[in-house]
Amino acid sequence: MDVTEFEELIDRLGEDLSLWPDDRRVPAEELLAHSSAAQALLEEARALRQALAAPPVRAPKGLADRIAAAAAKMKGDPAEPRTEGETAES
Repeated sequence: MDVTEFEELIDRLGEDLSLWPDDRRVPAEELLAHSSAAQALLEEARALRQALAAPPVRAPKGLADRIAAAAAKMKGDPAEPRTEGETAES
């Protein structure tokens, strides 16, 4: 098995080699024993799986309201819709 085939198998079978069929797992384990490139691919796949399994990142409650309030303060005047081509000075 070469690194390219190993990468394709990770994409198809996943990063948990214990779930691979024996005829694929054994050569993969042999490759991992001496290939730093294969080891790096496996670590990358495991890190990706872990990142995808993590809970989603959520913005703190009220963040959008605080941003809108800060923007309104910076602008200094109430937000009014403008027509196309109109600037704050016109």
